[in-house]
Amino acid sequence: MQNILLPVFYLPPISWFSVFLDPENEIVFEQFENFPKQTYRNRANIYGANGKLSLIIPINHNGKREMKDIEISYREDWRTLHWKSIKTAYQSSPYFEYYEDKFRKLFDLNEKYLLDFNLKGLEIIQQILKTEKAHSLNGEYIKEPNEINFREKFSAKQPSEFQMEEYYQTFTDKLGFLKDLSILDLICNKGPESLTYIKNIK
Repeated sequence: MQNILLPVFYLPPISWFSVFLDPENEIVFEQFENFPKQTYRNRANIYGANGKLSLIIPINHNGKREMKDIEISYREDWRTLHWKSIKTAYQSSPYFEYYEDKFRKLFDLNEKYLLDFNLKGLEIIQQILKTEKAHSLNGEYIKEPNEINFREKFSAKQPSEFQMEEYYQTFTDKLGFLKDLSILDLICNKGPESLTYIKNIK
């Protein structure tokens, strides 16, 4: 077993789940880091009709910096917007209708903190994947942690370094395969095979 320090993301990319669900990994979530901008902590990439589409959760800029204290802004109705984008992107995918009601629950949530919202999202995804992976939260920020540090491993800006096989996506014929999108993309297109796919990622 190895201890892994993972950041907590919004509907995380597929590669994140390959680390999270690896039976060899004991998972500790980072909640004390200074919130880094333009990362998956408050954004998820899906496959829209025109290619990659980033769904971004707006946050309140109230001077608080630690991830656990980052508050979601509800000044604009981003939940309706995100759900509409997801529905438009995936309603013609093979499995969307099977999981639609579960996904929808996430956008009924009214969490104050981003961390709580992301953790609830993870709960919903685990229900869909039929997994029950345990995890804990860290107790303080440590610059050089004892765990294997994955805080900067997943970049929303750079191409994914994880190896994964292509699978058919809704707009593949038009725009080709887009690698390592949000777990939503995999679930909507691969359904019950998603878990097997995740296990084969290197």
